[in-house]
Amino acid sequence: MRTALVGAPGKPFELVEDGPAEAGLGQVLVKVDACGICHTDAMFTAGLFPGARFPMVAGHEVAGTIQQLGSDVDGWRTGDRVGVGFCAGSCGRCSPCRAGDFVFCTSRAITGITHRGGFAEGLVVPAGALSAIPDEISAPDAAPLMCAGVTTFNALRHSDASGGDLIAVLGLGGLGHLAVQFAAKMGFDTVAVSRGTDKQELAHHLGARHFVDSRTTDVAGALRDLGGARVILSTITHAPAVSAAVGGLAPRGELIVAGACADAIGVDTGVLIDQGRRISGCLVGTPKDIEDTLAFCALTGIRPMVETVPLQDIERAFSRMLDGSARFRMVVLP
Repeated sequence: MRTALVGAPGKPFELVEDGPAEAGLGQVLVKVDACGICHTDAMFTAGLFPGARFPMVAGHEVAGTIQQLGSDVDGWRTGDRVGVGFCAGSCGRCSPCRAGDFVFCTSRAITGITHRGGFAEGLVVPAGALSAIPDEISAPDAAPLMCAGVTTFNALRHSDASGGDLIAVLGLGGLGHLAVQFAAKMGFDTVAVSRGTDKQELAHHLGARHFVDSRTTDVAGALRDLGGARVILSTITHAPAVSAAVGGLAPRGELIVAGACADAIGVDTGVLIDQGRRISGCLVGTPKDIEDTLAFCALTGIRPMVETVPLQDIERAFSRMLDGSARFRMVVLP
């Protein structure tokens, strides 16, 4: 089994041959058909994520096919098309688990951290980590939905916004181009915010009714002119741009942060207090959340825009993800 591993933090990928994998108790062996590359993988491979161990096989946007069932696995068959995302299991004992918030489990299993990820021809995962992939969605399209898709889908469907409300999406990259599609198909009055006008036509094609060029326009002012955003979903990593948009929220509006910024977001507390605005974060989703995301995409025709590369070119694909030149999600095909 070919595997792209990182031997030590910050080192390049090495393509190696592993011995055959075997599914154990409660596990399945998944043949990887496609695996998306996420910004979080850069944290993993740099050794910046808690619990990172080396040598590491990252990759938590997996679309594949069940090749082998371990013992005591019910509800799945060999040949089933399945996905594996970031959250690969929970303890069932901690307070978040007992409250049903499995994604916030204090000892959750994470694909690429607690077990090997999908930058390989196959991987062994707990059966509870699997999500069924509908026939309508190809493996390269399904892979980014395991993380980028479920993150933005969950952020919007669990917000307080209702159909017809003004929703602004900051950024039109790997997360943002999906968020705009979700917002439009959910019936929101969608605003796409991006630096420059080169993505304006794309934004409207994806379903945005409005476009704001953050390079030349005061984003908060533009949103207030449109009546104020019920939700601003930030998919960008530039903290000052996120901070500058908060004033565009409607009364009791919410900034939802999906993109991790290296610097702290700075907000005038008066801007929050005066209009009852608030800030929250969102984190991927459970395997069931992924299935909901895939079902919604199958129903509405939402698909990510992907570039595919063979496994041996993962280093080049990783570089395209990091420098922002990917349009819009890099996907590895083993």
